[in-house]
Amino acid sequence: MSKQFLQIHPEDNVLAALTNISKGSEISHNNDRFELTVDVKAKHKFTTTNLNVGDSIIMYGSLVGKATKPIAKGETITTENVVHASSEYAVGQEKLSWTAPDVSKWKDVTFNGYHRADGNVGTANHWLVIPLVFCENRNVDVMKSALLKSLGYHTTTDFVVDTEVLVKQYKNGASESDLLSSDIIKTSEEIKQNRTFPNVDGIKFLNHDGGCGGIRQDSETLCNLLAGYITHPNTAGATILSLGCQNAQFKLLEAAIAKLDPNFKKPLHILEQQKSSSERQFIEEAVKKTFVGLIEANKTERKPAPLTNLVLGLECGGSDGFSGISANPSLGYASDLLVGLGATTVLSEFPELNGVEQELINRCETEENATKFAKLMRAYSDKAVSVGSGFENNPSPGNIKDGLITDAMKSAGAAKKGGTSPVTDVLDYTEPVRKKGLNLLCTPGNDVESTTGLAGSGCNVICFTTGLGTPTGNPIAPVIKLSSNNTLSSRMKDIIDFNTGTVITGEDTIETKGEELLEYIIKVASGEVIPAAVRLGQEDFIPWKRGISL
Repeated sequence: MSKQFLQIHPEDNVLAALTNISKGSEISHNNDRFELTVDVKAKHKFTTTNLNVGDSIIMYGSLVGKATKPIAKGETITTENVVHASSEYAVGQEKLSWTAPDVSKWKDVTFNGYHRADGNVGTANHWLVIPLVFCENRNVDVMKSALLKSLGYHTTTDFVVDTEVLVKQYKNGASESDLLSSDIIKTSEEIKQNRTFPNVDGIKFLNHDGGCGGIRQDSETLCNLLAGYITHPNTAGATILSLGCQNAQFKLLEAAIAKLDPNFKKPLHILEQQKSSSERQFIEEAVKKTFVGLIEANKTERKPAPLTNLVLGLECGGSDGFSGISANPSLGYASDLLVGLGATTVLSEFPELNGVEQELINRCETEENATKFAKLMRAYSDKAVSVGSGFENNPSPGNIKDGLITDAMKSAGAAKKGGTSPVTDVLDYTEPVRKKGLNLLCTPGNDVESTTGLAGSGCNVICFTTGLGTPTGNPIAPVIKLSSNNTLSSRMKDIIDFNTGTVITGEDTIETKGEELLEYIIKVASGEVIPAAVRLGQEDFIPWKRGISL
């Protein structure tokens, strides 16, 4: 450990502890020397000056809180002495200039992807099975059990036990010694190599609890989201199961698909149970049509594509006090590299942009986008307040325990995932990515609702930073999990793909880690590296009903 603490921004009046520091330790900072008044745990922050009640807490150069009690120089800030506070914002401020990083190293680099008729390129090739209403979930589950194992996609663990080998040998008269010496363990890689359709990366089943009841807008939003998944470059085609009487009628989905892709050509099989002669016949037909669709999907193979076809989702969850220092800015630098190369990145989780609105407004290329972002943020915040909550309630107990004590502090660090590039577009939930560069997408801070939305808007890869660890994934977009600290990377190595903890310990810089991450993203996009979330079958899918979810 080269440093014990860090001042993130020159204007900050708190320092971040990079390791545990004992009470009484002498701190030398900016030609000033003082002693810590308490033990400070790694990831937490301590003051560089005496603060009175009402004084501002500045971190990342932003207002992140107000003192509720007198705080002595060298004292830790906590939920006991600080309350959430954030700056006001307005459209019309001076625009920020931007110089792209040097991207000459990747100028001619490509990734191997699946080229679609609409010109987009996928990083995976999936077939989707989608219920239009929750009533069809049980039929989707029957299809799942019928298709995954038999076609070689049941690989959510590192190995499977193939008892069918024993059954076959027993029926053929094998002796006890033959049975006991049989090899019945197959690795996930062996199963993958024996798939019926080697060019199809997966069959994904999008169970959900929507499609009927609630308000009509919920079903419309659901259909818009599902249309985004169906037209997604990582999707080869889909089987749709409809009950028939639900609010989410197929005509709504059809209209949503046509809006996203007027020349839609992917195979799409729609079945309505209330028109079938029996449930048995309904499922039989669905399985057969899915199998035929898989034959067509298998004809597509990976081919080289420019990096401009990458659409990277920027996500975080289970954040800690190091996330905004290591993982998020490293991802932000990778985002800047991709934007510099002409690709697209998407920053979501609007409740976790609270307090940095002005910076993002000033980065918007057009006043129209700045106005839209401000309007979405205010509407979201006002709705949360109207039901007795607010953005200040966003930090979880885990966030707080590991050093993120206010939403503005959490947000200032979370926004670092978006790097420093201009904002080229602002999207409401389910709106598709249309412009290259950095996009802002309105989603909740809820990890799964957010990743679900990122994929629905067209992200073909998602990078997910975490300081505490989380098994979150997505059905169609490969999710790369980044740890903010070495301890997490070592403890949860089964779900962590990429470690940025070496930024904290001084072996790496944000720039070197960002460049290394870009190389990793390219390998994942090409199918050369399979992220843990994909390998372990972490396929979370939760549509947002536009209610209050922080």
